[in-house]
Amino acid sequence: MRVVIGEDEALLRSGLTHVMRAAGFDVVAAVGHAHELVRSAEEHVPDIVVTDIRMPPDHKDAGLRAAMEIRRQHPEIAVLVLSQHLQRTYAVELLGDRSSGVGYLLKQRIADVDTFTDDLRRIAAGGTVLDPEVVSLMVARARGRHDALDRLTPRQQQVLALMSEGRTNASIARTLSITERAVVQHTSHIYDELDLALSDDDHRRVLAVIRYLSS
Repeated sequence: MRVVIGEDEALLRSGLTHVMRAAGFDVVAAVGHAHELVRSAEEHVPDIVVTDIRMPPDHKDAGLRAAMEIRRQHPEIAVLVLSQHLQRTYAVELLGDRSSGVGYLLKQRIADVDTFTDDLRRIAAGGTVLDPEVVSLMVARARGRHDALDRLTPRQQQVLALMSEGRTNASIARTLSITERAVVQHTSHIYDELDLALSDDDHRRVLAVIRYLSS
C-alpha cells in the first residue's frame, strides 16, 4: 500500500515513516510543506495521504487544505489528517459530502501503533475513522440543540458514538460485547429518534450522523 506523508516536524515525519514501513506500508514520499504534499500526491498517486493539519506555508490549516485539494483532484486517494489539538470543524469540513476513505485523528493516537495502522488500512479500504474525542465533543455540543439525543438510552448513545467514529456493526458489537443483531436494533432505534434515513451502508450512515451532530 503506497503512502505519502505530510509533516513539517522532521522527527515526527521520520517516526511516521518508520512506523508505517515496519507495518508493511510503502512510503513513497515524506514532505514538510503543503505545496510539496500536493505535488507528491500528483506525482505518485498513492493509496493514502497522511498529513498534519498545521503545515507551512501558513502553519495553520495548510495541510488540511492540501488534503482537500488532493481529494478533489484524485477522489480515489484516501486521506488521513492528524491534529495536535481538537477541532470539530476540521472533521466536518474534511468529510464534506463524502465520508469514504477519510480519517481525522489526534496525533496522540499514533502511540498505539497497532490501532493506528489498522485505522490506516481501514481508511485506505474506503472506510471512515474519526477520533473518539472529536465524536465526544460533537455529541456534547449537539445535546443543547437536539432533544432527541436525550431520549436515547445509554446503550444507544454508546452505539451512536461508535457509529460516528466510522465503526462497522461487527466492530461495535465486539467493542460493546453484544451481538450484531443487537447493534442493528439499536441503530434502527437511533435513526428513528434522530429522524434519519435508515442505511446499511457504513459510509452513508456516518455522513448522516455527522450531519445531524453538526447541524
